[in-house]
Amino acid sequence: MGGAAGLPLDHMHCISSVTPSRSMPYVAACSPGMTKAGGTFPGGRWLQLSWMLTGGHMQVVSELAGRMPRTAEDLQRLLPGVGRYTAGAIASISFGQATGVVDGNVIRVLCRLRCIGADTSSLAVIDCLWDMANTLVDRSRPGDFNQALMELGATVCTPKSPLCRECPVKEHCHAWRRVEKELASASQKLFGKTTLVPDVEDCGPGGCPLCLPAAEPWDSSLGVTNFPRKAAKKQPRVEWTATCVLERRGRLGAPEYLIVQRPSSGLLAGLWEFPSLPLAPGLQEEQQKEVLADHLRAWTRQPVQTQRLCFIGEVVHIFSHIHQTYVVYSLCLDGDVALDAASSSSRWVTEEEFRASAVSTAMKKVLKARETQRGAQSGRAKGSKRKRESKLGAAGSTPTGMQLSLRAFLRAQPPP
Repeated sequence: MGGAAGLPLDHMHCISSVTPSRSMPYVAACSPGMTKAGGTFPGGRWLQLSWMLTGGHMQVVSELAGRMPRTAEDLQRLLPGVGRYTAGAIASISFGQATGVVDGNVIRVLCRLRCIGADTSSLAVIDCLWDMANTLVDRSRPGDFNQALMELGATVCTPKSPLCRECPVKEHCHAWRRVEKELASASQKLFGKTTLVPDVEDCGPGGCPLCLPAAEPWDSSLGVTNFPRKAAKKQPRVEWTATCVLERRGRLGAPEYLIVQRPSSGLLAGLWEFPSLPLAPGLQEEQQKEVLADHLRAWTRQPVQTQRLCFIGEVVHIFSHIHQTYVVYSLCLDGDVALDAASSSSRWVTEEEFRASAVSTAMKKVLKARETQRGAQSGRAKGSKRKRESKLGAAGSTPTGMQLSLRAFLRAQPPP
């Protein structure tokens, strides 16, 4: 008879020895609502979630006659953006379907319960964990059980400092048993007893797809945190992007910035940004200016002279999988630049409107770099003015029509 992932039921990773009715406490969990369903967000993920939530709502109303799908299978099949975990959570918590959920916390709990040390991102391990979750879930209270399992991982079976002695399921935990067995073995050695107890946790030879890899065996210093093992982290790819802070003077004299909207899919989907384009590796500054000037013509509808592009600096932003460097330039336009009235993918905004828009953290860094540049330019201008005034005061005379500086005006006059 086969168990999870086709393994025999007497295998150490099998879940048959744990019964839902006595293995997990029920925790009344209150999940915070999605309070950012409209408006602006600190990052692209919130915006994508908002769109998916809105799209799902419209689809339920328009295509499903207002009837929400009630099973995990239908939720995944009928609603955009609903994945396996979301479908399982909604179906079990809201509709009482006896289906499991697997998130990061649940992965950690199940891997320690069954000493699963293989890469948790592999399809075989993921399928096994879902099989376990679906088998363990309490048929009478699936929503409470799933929330309790997630809460257990979040508060007790934590990544670095698990509270094993307080854990309500430690008696079922193979990782905990292994730690206890090693302590008992060390105690026996201390008293001169060298009888070795067979390691019942080892599957033995045969290349178990769920055990710790042979190249990374059990580390006694880690205890239960041997599980789960994290996959080797991939180095983020390096990308360069040219970005231009294109600005004009607004009606009240304050600067206004041109922002454009990114595509509706991909990285930072739908967010607003300063006009940008990817850079090929190895381009020199003049070459960067040339490709950027060509790109800006699409927005300004007029030729852009490369010498007018002022280099601000480089802004580095680290995404989970990308090391992004923005090579930032600024360009101040003399006159008004009309945008295509039929296009909704570009607009002029004030600084306040920019900060209220759905822009990425990286673009906020770019604007800060521009403001720093403007402050430095203003400081140099004030310094030059003070030097001119100082020279005039030292000369003891003021040309006709020029106003005295404050220092010259207050200087004590010699008695007649």
